[in-house]
Amino acid sequence: MKRTAASFLPPIALDVRSETPMYHQLSDWFRRAIIDGQLRPGQRVPSTRNLAHELKISRIPVLSAYEQLYAEGYLETFVGAGTCVARSIPDETLKPARNASLEIHQHGAPRRVSRRATLMCEPAQTWLDNQGAFRVGLPALDHFPVGVWSKLVNRHSRKPPIEMMAYGEPMGYLPFREAIAEYLSTVRAVRCEASQILVTTGSQQGLQICAHALLDPKERVWMEEPGYPGAHQALMTAGARAIAVPVDEEGLNVAEGIRRGRGARAVYITPSHQFPLGMTMSATRRMQLLSWAVRNGAWIIEDDYDSEYRFGGRPIASLQGLDTDDRVIYVGTFSKVMFPALRLGYVVVPKDLLPAFSAVRHATDTFSSTLYQVAMTDFIREGHFARHIRKMRALYMERRTVLLEAIHQQMAGKLEVIGAEAGMQLVALLPPGVDDVAVSIAAARRGVSARPLSLCYVSPPARGGLILGYGGASTREIQDGIRKLKLCL
Repeated sequence: MKRTAASFLPPIALDVRSETPMYHQLSDWFRRAIIDGQLRPGQRVPSTRNLAHELKISRIPVLSAYEQLYAEGYLETFVGAGTCVARSIPDETLKPARNASLEIHQHGAPRRVSRRATLMCEPAQTWLDNQGAFRVGLPALDHFPVGVWSKLVNRHSRKPPIEMMAYGEPMGYLPFREAIAEYLSTVRAVRCEASQILVTTGSQQGLQICAHALLDPKERVWMEEPGYPGAHQALMTAGARAIAVPVDEEGLNVAEGIRRGRGARAVYITPSHQFPLGMTMSATRRMQLLSWAVRNGAWIIEDDYDSEYRFGGRPIASLQGLDTDDRVIYVGTFSKVMFPALRLGYVVVPKDLLPAFSAVRHATDTFSSTLYQVAMTDFIREGHFARHIRKMRALYMERRTVLLEAIHQQMAGKLEVIGAEAGMQLVALLPPGVDDVAVSIAAARRGVSARPLSLCYVSPPARGGLILGYGGASTREIQDGIRKLKLCL
């Protein structure tokens, strides 16, 4: 049994006016705590001196209680560790602490939650339990320059200044925002200044902030169909009403959006690399959308989640760079180009909206980790970021090629690939009539994460498919994953 480190005890209530001796109350409390599972075998307990001091009583009743518990086998001592709960107590004799109110709620009528929360609840998605092939959105973590990143983090965490340990600016660490603005201006043709950058914990929080800053409950928002389910959830947190607008080979069908969603307050799009189908929004559609936004006083939320990885040439310029009326709010993330646990993203906010966005950011969770913002600033300015992107672009191109070859060799005629020109994932359409959710569940049982395409639709699609992420899977995992998918079909 592994011994745990010294831990805190649950509150001990002693009744000084009771006729029951103090040592008896203490020994009874420890027995109940051990049997109920509040104290686990091997867990350290305070010394008699420290416990007596904490309870503000004499040390004598504590000594007597411990002696009684030693004699009964509830406590024992370890060299160098002090007094611990006996490891010899079988786990099966212990039970978790009971919570009477919880039992009532579990067995009685369900407690009321908001309708919004109920709508956002999703059935179990077993395909998210696996981290290899073909987890969507997972970068090549095994190729991340951990050594370089660790040195940068250690540089600032060894002797951090007081300012870095205190509350941070809701908009973000200024040098980090300056580095982001320089990067976006150069690589994505985004027109912005550092003052317009709002640092978030990722694109999901960025979308939530956009929803709360721009929309009132029941206001209409265009959503790509199929589209990113996380954006739909973010908009629902603000009580917005999503209007599904179809996409075709040119991206969002603006004319159809005008027909279906008159009076819409905003539109959410992924123009550089549509999620999940992968097309790029045409120049004509971009101009149509910008014109519509100006005429109707509407907002465009541009999600640029993985535009760094385009294999047919330079990345497509952002829609925000074409905007001359400050109608586009640009959302980005470092989760795909760095690693998801970094929890850093950004929003480029029009200047007149900065007070509203800053207020919503402050109300959300105040600010992002200053330490990681500082380290990321150095990572960008010292050239590590650009080198890492170049390396990953070549690696993902190789992994995409391996995936396409594996599909062609093992599943020709069963999967139809679309959207393989950019990013870290592609879509493989299944034969007509095949349930993509059932296939995804069967694949998850074999250790393969294949996301069903149908979950990106509001209405059931005419044909199901799988979204296959190849960024975080090795060539061996990709080939093995396709072999297992073949068995599922």
